[in-house]
Amino acid sequence: MTSPEPFARLQSAMSRAVKAHWKAFLFEGILLAILGIAALILPPLASLAITIFLGWMFLISGIGGLVVTFWARNMPGFWWSLISAALAVLAGMVLLARPMQAVLTLTIVLGAYFLAEGVATIMYALEHRRELTGRWSWLVISGLVDIVISFLVITGLPSSAEWAIGILVGINLLFGGATLIGISLAARNSNT
Repeated sequence: MTSPEPFARLQSAMSRAVKAHWKAFLFEGILLAILGIAALILPPLASLAITIFLGWMFLISGIGGLVVTFWARNMPGFWWSLISAALAVLAGMVLLARPMQAVLTLTIVLGAYFLAEGVATIMYALEHRRELTGRWSWLVISGLVDIVISFLVITGLPSSAEWAIGILVGINLLFGGATLIGISLAARNSNT
């Protein structure tokens, strides 16, 4: 367990760092908010862009994994590392070769994720309602929202593939940007 004194020092150091760089946090927050609004305005384009971005991420990480695997080919687990890297390259190539079809696949995965996350959150809340006292109901609500999102995405297929990823990422970017803007403005106005 962390003692209160080191935690307080860490918290104070973090506050000073945020205050010192509040303009950078503000800039990042504004940029994220603008990207979030753009994704909300053009969700099909955002969904496609995210799919292409993921394709490049898989491809580059897979190629890097292949290089490292062959460089350290005498290490244990060579074949498993090779298979993992090759799968990443393959996934990247598939996402980049057929991005529109990949948007549909990613939307299905996203719907399944929200369903599993919602159920897991509700089960966690119910199992820990004594320890979480008044907070457990918020977890149940969060889990139910995840399940509703999953239902909307899955039952709307294939047309939901056009908007689901873009809308959800747009909301995430917008709220993440708003949070950074709030943090930066609070840090600018703080006395610490």
